[in-house]
This record gives sequence, structure tokens and C-alpha cells, in this order.
Amino acid sequence: MAELSRKVGIVAALQEVKRSSGKSYNQIAEETGLTNVYVAQLLRRQAQLKPETAPKLKASLPGLSDQLVHEMMLAPLRSYEPNLIQDPTVYRLNEAVMHFGESIKEIINEEFGDGIMSAIDFFCSVDKVKGVDGKDRVVVTFDGKYLPHTEQKSEHMVSRVRPSGS
Repeated sequence: MAELSRKVGIVAALQEVKRSSGKSYNQIAEETGLTNVYVAQLLRRQAQLKPETAPKLKASLPGLSDQLVHEMMLAPLRSYEPNLIQDPTVYRLNEAVMHFGESIKEIINEEFGDGIMSAIDFFCSVDKVKGVDGKDRVVVTFDGKYLPHTEQKSEHMVSRVRPSGS
């Protein structure tokens, strides 16, 4: 519980740095070469800041202290507020995945085989486009590595491999 409250304080400080900068996630993303969602993940301590990216982020957000940068470079506590699902935007995103999920799964299996889309080797972005009717539309892109399910043969299980001569 102490780790979670510590995270809350760090995230609040990071969000204040962003607010003070006056920059959008898109602007910071453009300046750092990251996706807008990844920038948001970094500033919410849901992703780990890599050493080669730290100077770019500090240049984009000069208000970042060395201590905050250090915190961002630690492995994050990837958690979320359970009541987050009550937020209408998050609820609708969840609803969309639940509604379309079975069909998306079938297409992944049809196109790639029996497997899943990684949420670790994963890119995500949010874009704003004009629809054919001229109204604003939200485009959420999930770009994850395909991971095939493997047949679980005991001979391939490293913990069961016996040294020769045993």
C-alpha cells in the first residue's frame, strides 16, 4: 500500500510538470520520438523511461527534476485504479473491446494461426481524424507483436531436460 501511495505522489508531480509545460501529449511525443500513449504511460508511471530517451524527455519537459527522471527509470508499479472502469471513456473502450473482441480474435487466428497479440511488445497511439461526415473521430491503434501458442512438449521444457548420462 505504501508503494501505491508513493506512486500516486510521483504521478501527481509528473502531471504537474506536464501541465506547467503547456504541452500536449502529442507535442511531447513529437519532440521525443515516442507515441502519444507511451508518453502518457511514462507520465503515469505505467512505463519505464529508458536511459537513451531520458535526455529527449528532459529537453521536452525542462521542469522534470533529476529525482523525477530517476523515479521514471525504475521499473514501474503497473497498476490502475479499480474505479477507472466507471470513467465513461474507459468504460466505452472496454465495451468496444468486449463487443468486437471475439471477432478480432477470430481474425487474428485466421490470419496468423493460434496465438495472441502481445501487450508487452506493443505500440499504441490515439489520433484525431475527420470522418466522411466532417465530424471528429477517434482512432485508437493497437500494434502488438504476434505470439503463437506453442505445443507443450515435455522434451522442450528446460526444467525437465536431463543431463546426458543420467
